[in-house]
Amino acid sequence: MARIHQLFRYLKDSGGSDLHLATPLVPRVRRRGELEDIPDWQALDNDSMRQLLREIASDEQWAEYESCGDLDFAYGLEGVARFRANYLRQENGAAAVFRIIPEKILTLEELGIPKAIEGLAELNQGLVLVTGPTGSGKSTTLAAIIDRINATQSKHIVTIEDPVEFVHPNKRCVFSQREVGKDAASFADALKVAVRQDADVVLVGEMRDLETISLAITAAEMGALVFGTLHTNSAAKTIDRLIDAFPAEEQSQVRTTLAESLTGVVSQLLLKTADGKGRCAVHEILLRTRGLANIIREGNTPMLQSIIQGNRAMGMCMMDDSLLEMVEAGKITAEDAYMKAADKGRFESMLRQAEASGSVPPS
Repeated sequence: MARIHQLFRYLKDSGGSDLHLATPLVPRVRRRGELEDIPDWQALDNDSMRQLLREIASDEQWAEYESCGDLDFAYGLEGVARFRANYLRQENGAAAVFRIIPEKILTLEELGIPKAIEGLAELNQGLVLVTGPTGSGKSTTLAAIIDRINATQSKHIVTIEDPVEFVHPNKRCVFSQREVGKDAASFADALKVAVRQDADVVLVGEMRDLETISLAITAAEMGALVFGTLHTNSAAKTIDRLIDAFPAEEQSQVRTTLAESLTGVVSQLLLKTADGKGRCAVHEILLRTRGLANIIREGNTPMLQSIIQGNRAMGMCMMDDSLLEMVEAGKITAEDAYMKAADKGRFESMLRQAEASGSVPPS
């Protein structure tokens, strides 16, 4: 058995999310957002670290790491989990980070996802973006949405990832899961042919460059349901990020196209639970309305807050309002919520009102 498998098993058994290996430190896991040393392991020097990492890399992968100093791939340990691996070189030698990908895809119900997000699985076309910082659970939420489609509809789903994370069984849907670098040269190259492959649903693991963003918008305009991710933390910043990716002379046309294709934006954060025993997701949700299309065309993203607040009956919500609801429900602390709030002055005012009404204990 590869020695690194011991670390993978500890990561799984301890309820951690990430394994961090860095010369010359003791291996660590991230649990509930905090890094902790792994008991009974010593610090690894560069030679020991390289031997550990070499155990699970193919000859081709190791050659790429030796040549470039970086390597991304997925690795599965039967009975434990799949892992998204990133190898790197840093000033003290070799290092790596492994993100655990659960073998079982959690359902929307198991994740406690709001009903408005569940509804995204019922769409037939359009562009849906799930956004948030690294480690906020975007991939887990998207996997649950795709799993709902797989269980309830008969469609062809193409996923384009680097690397492939969640492996979906064929239930009612047919899957084509493509790995960038292995099955396609790039996200853009895979997207170009996805529509010709009669794809009903396309999942783009990362919309990281202009060409990929442009092709994703085009695929949605042509009738596919396209899911993508961005590292933005609000609906307004997401739309601005998409538009700003294009040259100034193209932005007016892109606004028109995006106004017709954007169907939903879900921004997600993960916070420690109030009891310190886990983490829970908090969401900002923007759904398509006639007013949304006008705002995008006019470039008036500050008005998105009014759209969201005026359509709470549809399930839309601002991030700060969701944070307050979680505090009132006792799921997260007021202090943690305040640190994540976008408009801290407004959030503090809402918190004081909640304390005065008795829905939140005074801090």
